[in-house]
Amino acid sequence: MKIFELALWTGIAGVGFGILFNIPRKAILTVFILGFGVGLIKSVLLKMGLNIIIVSFIAALFVGIFSMPLAHKIHQPPVVFSIPAVIPMIPGYFAYKTVLATMNFTFMEAATEKRLELIDTIFTNGFTMLFILISLTLGISLPLLLLRKSTIKKLDK
Repeated sequence: MKIFELALWTGIAGVGFGILFNIPRKAILTVFILGFGVGLIKSVLLKMGLNIIIVSFIAALFVGIFSMPLAHKIHQPPVVFSIPAVIPMIPGYFAYKTVLATMNFTFMEAATEKRLELIDTIFTNGFTMLFILISLTLGISLPLLLLRKSTIKKLDK
């Protein structure tokens, strides 16, 4: 039940970002559905033990693939609802841990062992954050770039 609750909140967060970005009213349900799907996919795959970078790519790929037919159905560009649906997956936790470790390394810690530990934290969280952002970008943009020359009407035949 916790997986569906998390998926529900991800969908609601996506709608919140969509409203913040002033998307059309008819795209709100689409953003919720894509956000819910992203939350469900991410929760299930993380529960299965997959790496968060791969999970983020798969969830963003889901949005990229399904935003094409949904865009045709509601007559809006796919970017209108694909970006707000994926924003809740931005790795804020890893960014926070990276900045916190950087601040501690720079201003507070004098012990060599602790500084080495902080360097490890900076690089581990920083690269995890970077690769999650890259996977989100690629997951959304690859289907849109690869399928943009062919319309959904041609793909359905």
